[in-house]
Amino acid sequence: MVLANDATSPRRTYDAVIVGAGVIGASVALALTRAGWRTLNVDREGMPGHGSTSASAGILRVHATSRDAVVLAAEALPYWEGWADFVRLPPGERLAEFQRCGSVIFDDGSGYGARAEETLAGLGEPHERWSAERLAEHLPYFDLRAFGPPCLPDDEDFGREPEDVITGALYTPSSGFVGDPALAAQNLMAAARLEGADCALRARVVEIRRAGGRVAGVTLADGTRVDCPVVVNAAGPHSSLLNRMAGVEEGMRVRTRAIRQELHQVTAPPEIDYLTQGLHVVDGDLGINFRPELGNAILVGGNGAPCDPTVEVADPDAHDPAVSLEVWDRHVLRLAQRLPTLRIPSRPSGVAGLYDITDDWAPIYDRTDLDGFYVAIGTSGNQFKTAPLVGALMSTLIDAVESGRDVDAEPLTVTGTHTGREIHLSAYSRLRSPDRGLVTTVNG
Repeated sequence: MVLANDATSPRRTYDAVIVGAGVIGASVALALTRAGWRTLNVDREGMPGHGSTSASAGILRVHATSRDAVVLAAEALPYWEGWADFVRLPPGERLAEFQRCGSVIFDDGSGYGARAEETLAGLGEPHERWSAERLAEHLPYFDLRAFGPPCLPDDEDFGREPEDVITGALYTPSSGFVGDPALAAQNLMAAARLEGADCALRARVVEIRRAGGRVAGVTLADGTRVDCPVVVNAAGPHSSLLNRMAGVEEGMRVRTRAIRQELHQVTAPPEIDYLTQGLHVVDGDLGINFRPELGNAILVGGNGAPCDPTVEVADPDAHDPAVSLEVWDRHVLRLAQRLPTLRIPSRPSGVAGLYDITDDWAPIYDRTDLDGFYVAIGTSGNQFKTAPLVGALMSTLIDAVESGRDVDAEPLTVTGTHTGREIHLSAYSRLRSPDRGLVTTVNG
């Protein structure tokens, strides 16, 4: 076991082992260490944030159709706005930066925008209803005709001349993005290390050890045995494998699976300063989702359209990280319909990663049937924005359960320090019934 912050550390006993050092695992480590716990993160990668976090679009937005999702996002946003004060790293450390750009969600016939608008209005979150005329005023370089429903480039309907236009949109001014999601995870892990946390990189858990009906520790692939009474599964695409290793999957109504996702980067047309003028766009009409990118580029990905197949990956270690030309064409050619002056490169550029998702795309923050084994999983694709808050929620949950509270019978409710709203952790229970009607936007 090589400890990232102290290669000579003899410690083999911790209060908690967190499996994963992505943005969620690092956030859990920071919250627990600040609460006085001795923690160890274990991660397969060579740097924190180099797993599924590095394939995140890094979008921070508050719009959603679920009240719980909006509350969580709105409560987390101030952490990003005051990132330096939150991580409290020494002067000179490179920090992740929140770039505010706003989000616009096109009307597409699905009713998603109207439901999100109703939820935002009920909570008093800032938003505006944009007419077709106002859309055209704010996005003069877009072709705002209605091309949908989304289809693939080889479909005979692709490229047909539309007769209708996008009728309007929902606009939320508070949205933005972090251009380097992996750096955000590294900031959180560095902050945790300052509080005394350890991090074992290029390490893999091969056993969850038990004693007396609860967690007793973990065994790593190199034979190292780490004793601990608490293990937190924040293993991203490997989360379902770890749950099976712990023998807890059968006790969960909601489970996770790994899917392949690609994000593609293309240079914005030279006449458009998309970094300063552009918005995060949820374009259900074309089935894509895109935002400004540093260097006057555009980052575009799929939005879960029916024409885009979901590619499940049974073995996360067999994942091919190369961007595929087929998916590149799928995303970028649809973007070019919306942005006619886009120059399409001959060679794809972007990232391909694995996302850890649930059937309803809502995360699981909960205990399990194995005492001492907790999960912060199903977060990929839309929970980067809440990561700083997730650590605090998991710390509160773990403390309550370890103090004897039965959170299955008496679910926790946490009052947000920024918004004063109640956060109901029952919405993220392993025992909930997945509501597929609340599926949110991929990468957004």
